[in-house]
Amino acid sequence: MKMMRVGNVAIHYADEGDPNGLPVVFSNSLGTDFRVWDRVVDRLPKELRLVRYDTRGHGLSTITDQPFAVSDLALDAAGLMDRLKISRAVFVGLSIGGVTALQLASTRPDLVSAVVLSNTAARIGSEEMWRSRIDAIAKRGIEAVAEGVLERWFSKSFRENKHDELEAWRSMLCRTTAAGYLGCCESLRTADFSDAARSLLQPTLAIAGSEDGATPPRIVEETASLIPNCEFRRIDGAGHLPCVEKSEEYAALIGDFFSEVGSAGRRI
Repeated sequence: MKMMRVGNVAIHYADEGDPNGLPVVFSNSLGTDFRVWDRVVDRLPKELRLVRYDTRGHGLSTITDQPFAVSDLALDAAGLMDRLKISRAVFVGLSIGGVTALQLASTRPDLVSAVVLSNTAARIGSEEMWRSRIDAIAKRGIEAVAEGVLERWFSKSFRENKHDELEAWRSMLCRTTAAGYLGCCESLRTADFSDAARSLLQPTLAIAGSEDGATPPRIVEETASLIPNCEFRRIDGAGHLPCVEKSEEYAALIGDFFSEVGSAGRRI
């Protein structure tokens, strides 16, 4: 177990692969922890330096009792990268991790050479949607929204045929701290990073799942269209977590992207 104090939180992280290779930093989605990337990192070249971390209030990362914004999540990532002496990394963000990526790439371009925006958008959901979810969890706990979340996370085929695995993901979701989950919901409630997307200069790959009920392909592609140097790709038969459902295809897709940005003068 590796923990790093960043500001007023302790971040749980893993640092694997070649310490001299192209650094790739992975940021997880709302309600998961860095294990959401397990199947992908196992399929990526060993020549990469692969860093995963738990978003504050998720997994083993801690949280304070103070409200926080996406800018604070980006500061967490920046602080971890600074402490690990990582710069010019490819930053891979899933859902809220993708919003974190937009903020980080725009405010600390020295840290981010390229971006993967997975199942995310400059604006996720409406203020009313987030308020409704926040109220439900505050009254009845994360379990109250778990069924709906899992329907958005996974394709119909996955939900019908992988019951045991689905229950494991339900357990991960429900074990997320209420403070961490609600804090992230609040940070997304009014967040709109359209301007950050328009100003993004780094090469970017945007990925959508064809059956994603949280960030449908349409809104991922709309965000991709705002970014000057962005390629949009859709993974068929996957929901909000294609890195889980279609890990082999997902790893091949981002691996090709890493090779492209590496051939442009970065180490790989």
